[in-house]
Amino acid sequence: MSSTTASAAALPADAKAADAGAVKKPVNPRSAKRRRTLAQWGFIAPAVIFMALFFGYPLVRNIVMSFEDYSPSTFFTGEAPFNGLDNWNNVFSDGLFGKALWQTILFTVGSLLGQFCIGLALAVFFTRRFPLNGILRSLILLPWLVPMVVSGIVWRRIFDQDTGVLNSFLGTIGLPGDTPWLTSTSMALISVILVNIWIGIPFNMVILYGGLQEVPKELNEAAALDGASAWRTFRSVTLPMLKPVITVVLVLGFMSTVKILDLVLALTDGGPADSTQTLGTLTYQNSFVQMDFGAGAVVGNILILISAVFAVFYLRVNRNEGK
Repeated sequence: MSSTTASAAALPADAKAADAGAVKKPVNPRSAKRRRTLAQWGFIAPAVIFMALFFGYPLVRNIVMSFEDYSPSTFFTGEAPFNGLDNWNNVFSDGLFGKALWQTILFTVGSLLGQFCIGLALAVFFTRRFPLNGILRSLILLPWLVPMVVSGIVWRRIFDQDTGVLNSFLGTIGLPGDTPWLTSTSMALISVILVNIWIGIPFNMVILYGGLQEVPKELNEAAALDGASAWRTFRSVTLPMLKPVITVVLVLGFMSTVKILDLVLALTDGGPADSTQTLGTLTYQNSFVQMDFGAGAVVGNILILISAVFAVFYLRVNRNEGK
């Protein structure tokens, strides 16, 4: 009886020992590494596939198209003969490309300067505590939230030479009330820049306001105790602390401004007399108005190259700031 009981008690002990041995059995490092690698690829595969389909393929196709004689008939025949650098030569020899490039530079620089300066001034202003601070900051975000095409249509009505609100207001205060804001070759680009500044101010203000919140107040207080004026404190203490944020704002602003299309189309459609033609609108005009898809691809590739250069610069700045 006792031997039976002992053997019965021994069986669970043996089973436990076997289980313990199974748990302690070493795992093959290669198989574990293989499983980790497969799991990692499983997580990133959807993003890789998405990027390849919706970014990689269009980019490669656009580059190839710039070396082909791609016409509307290609959609039916599937034939796009290789024509070497003909598309590139045609674009660079066209005087409109140089004009569009110069106007893109003016538009981008003017927009960035206006957006940044006004956005920074508003960000500094809203760091002060006063009634309705939060409500006013929320209202300033409205231009950023409205679709750009809608903003363009509204401002086109405001800038109308005959029935626009702006000219009517200027006339009531004794100023010339017949300014051709969008129909004059000398005023159209300025008007488009002003509208784009209005749209971009909220973005600059929000990012810079967040950066100002991270500046230690002790530094400003120490500068004030040393007798520094408010402007000297801002220039010598606050601005250097804002340098990383300023870089991000300007780079992102550049990348979104240099390729702008919908706002210009809604306001002037590139006119009058191509005075508001930019690289973005030139790409559209070549591809979908003149149906010269090869020339449109060339200008598009130039825009992609410009944006890529600044994207690399942005990534390098972020990496250096993180060290």
